Amino acid sequence: MDKQELGAFLRTRRARLRPQDVGLPSGPRRRTPGLRREEVAVLAHISTEYYVRLEQGRAPRPSGEVLAGIAGALRLTDAESDHLHVLAGTAPVRTRLHRRDVRPSILALLERLPQTAAIVTSAVFEVLAWNELAAALMEDFAELAPRDRNLARRAFLGPLPPDAELYGLSDGTEFRHHAVSELRAVLARYPSDPAVTALVAELRDGSPEFARLWERHDVQAAPMLTKTFRHPAVGRITVDCDALTLPDRDQHLVLYSAPPGSPDAEALALLSVLGTERVDASGAL
Repeated sequence: MDKQELGAFLRTRRARLRPQDVGLPSGPRRRTPGLRREEVAVLAHISTEYYVRLEQGRAPRPSGEVLAGIAGALRLTDAESDHLHVLAGTAPVRTRLHRRDVRPSILALLERLPQTAAIVTSAVFEVLAWNELAAALMEDFAELAPRDRNLARRAFLGPLPPDAELYGLSDGTEFRHHAVSELRAVLARYPSDPAVTALVAELRDGSPEFARLWERHDVQAAPMLTKTFRHPAVGRITVDCDALTLPDRDQHLVLYSAPPGSPDAEALALLSVLGTERVDASGAL
């Protein structure tokens, strides 16, 4: 049970709710935003004293029933509720290292997708495998050191020119929010993995934006269903973005495709002919 993280998570979830969100009257002017602790306790059917101790990191481990009541009171999403159980120590926690080895069948699948750019990412956004079209669309990951293939590190720490986005993405801000949310959940799953803890510490120390987003304690960001890349050779390409979970290794297969016959599909086809150009992550030749 991570008492301090649990308390901080509860405080941030409580602060985002308004009384009317949970069917309570607004009442007199409030000194702080969000619900009061006693209001959450009433909604969760627990004592105010016990809930206060939970937020202060002084309470014993809550039962599954108590956590379910709190999740309902705070209107948690499924992902947030799962994270709550992980922090409280009532859900299985992976104590081993997160896996970086990709299944041979997935590696073979990457090469069978000639019209789709595809990558495999680890739990912490390391690009573990890719096909030729992904290298042409994004960059040739084979030319990078393994450390530099981490998309979260690249998005927050660069190197990128001022005001440039990684791969010229139109949704760079959304991607960074997504990365922070995912990394917070990953840290709860792998609290003893030095690669995970070191990456989070590096990003918190090196990026004020990451540090600010980290303090929000979000564990679920809006899904990114499309992405627009600005490519130096073929211009803007808008693609569908589908991320398939590989649960046995806590990895994702990310697919970038375009509707057949569309200008974006034609641009991808042109890229497959051009192959990898020597471009940097900002999209400049």
